[in-house]
Amino acid sequence: MTELAERDKSETPLWRRAADFPLVAMVIATGLFILAAGVGDVAGRAFDFHSAVAKMVTRNALIFATVLLTYKLAIARLGVMPRDDLRTRQAWPNLGIGIAVGFGLMAVSVAVAATAHVYVLVGEGDSSQLLHELITSALMPAFMEELLFRGILFRWAEEFAGSWIALLLTSALFGLVHIMNPGATWFSSFAIAVEAGLLLGGAYMLTRSLWLPMGLHAAWNFTQGEIFDVPVSGNPEHGLLNAKLSGPALLSGGNFGLEASVICLVLATAAGVWLVWRAVREGEVVRPWWVRKPSRAT
Repeated sequence: MTELAERDKSETPLWRRAADFPLVAMVIATGLFILAAGVGDVAGRAFDFHSAVAKMVTRNALIFATVLLTYKLAIARLGVMPRDDLRTRQAWPNLGIGIAVGFGLMAVSVAVAATAHVYVLVGEGDSSQLLHELITSALMPAFMEELLFRGILFRWAEEFAGSWIALLLTSALFGLVHIMNPGATWFSSFAIAVEAGLLLGGAYMLTRSLWLPMGLHAAWNFTQGEIFDVPVSGNPEHGLLNAKLSGPALLSGGNFGLEASVICLVLATAAGVWLVWRAVREGEVVRPWWVRKPSRAT
């Protein structure tokens, strides 16, 4: 370690060095995230609008605003290497690519399911729930879940234990939290862990930005639910089309939806593997903290 680095370290307060340790920073960031979401939720519920739509929009807008502000002012500044993964200049290109890929993957999945006769159109749907489901099923889950799982958990797990452990850990956790969803099974959680964990984790590793995984996540949810009327992680949706899933659960995903089918498992996992491979080729694999940590002799 150089003399300058030794001097900088000695001048840093002990509490700050402890707070900057990756696992401690992760706990602090998670706490701030939960607190911000709670404050936004309470503030949103304080508005007594007669319109249910106005209540929903206001509540979600305040949750979004408080969490985003907390991320920008506090969470992004934590750790030894502070980093903002929601930089504005990266937003539109990565969002656009994510939306296109998310739509494409789900559209192809539905096409394969239709060919296999497990996705059947019943008739036309309508757009009466479009705004509600756009916000509650697509935009907010994409923002909140990606900020937590990739922007906080993956980021500091990777800084401590390296990219591969972070990818494995966050993928497993992401699958596990879906076990409480309607129609969930252990296979559906396994499918979510593999297909979504690799896809969204790989997108974050490759770009070092949350915009691509957020775009992917939002478009994936919106396309399957609000366009093709497929349950989103077990939650029934009201789509522009009126459709039903039937046949073997391995192909249809059962009550959980196509995300629990081998169709999505194969297609999304293949895309995720490709993103992770690209990240490896681009040199975006981080080694564990104890390997990177310089010795006193250096």
